[in-house]
Amino acid sequence: MAAGNWVIYTDGASRGNPGPASIGAVIYDESGRELHTVSRRIGRATNNEAEYRSAIAGLEAALALGARDVELLMDSELVVRQLEARYKVRNPSLRRLFGRVKDLQWRFASFRVRHVRREQNRRADQLANEAFDRA
Repeated sequence: MAAGNWVIYTDGASRGNPGPASIGAVIYDESGRELHTVSRRIGRATNNEAEYRSAIAGLEAALALGARDVELLMDSELVVRQLEARYKVRNPSLRRLFGRVKDLQWRFASFRVRHVRREQNRRADQLANEAFDRA
């Protein structure tokens, strides 16, 4: 297993809401080195569904790489507050995705989620948009 706190930035995008959607995620190790990226289309989804799916993709990749301690950074205030249990998840399709994130969360020795401003999430946003451009 890898030592140190890894940082995962994620972003989801939907053109139409719902509409064609994509996700982006980037994983950095404890020294700030970019280890892995995710950039792909996910079909038709709402923006919130895309945000959750980007978090899932980032967490799954971090697990596969051997991360033990992670911090998930997202610019979706709604998703972050739902993961912190500050907001309830009322939407049935989001409930399923929320459950998957929570399941993944418990597989790490430590997990933290934090909201960041969009300007701080540029790399994940870039990856989500590149997925649209490749189509």
